[in-house]
Amino acid sequence: MVGLFVKLIVCPLTVIIAWLIFPNVSYTELYQPIIVGFILAAAAHMMEIFLLRNGTFWLSTVVDFFVASFIVYFVSLFQQTQVTIIGAFITGALLTINEIFQHRWLINSGRTKKAPS
Repeated sequence: MVGLFVKLIVCPLTVIIAWLIFPNVSYTELYQPIIVGFILAAAAHMMEIFLLRNGTFWLSTVVDFFVASFIVYFVSLFQQTQVTIIGAFITGALLTINEIFQHRWLINSGRTKKAPS
């Protein structure tokens, strides 16, 4: 659950940073990248629950990159918002860099071990 709280902060901030520094990521209002960030946080958390294990670090990271890029590109459908495919990939790469650190922390701390049902 700690991973979700971290993502709820990091994902919107990362999308806001991408909006501020990259010309191919353009939002008109502050709430737009925040909403995209919350959607990304929820999706990333669900992927961690289903994919992230001790032996799936890189698989989970690669899937995170493509899903994040897809979400940034297709969820950014607000009025007067413009996100190019390159901007979506760059934002996805920023999010993936954050995910690498979070995945390592989750695996090393043993938080990815699932209890038997």
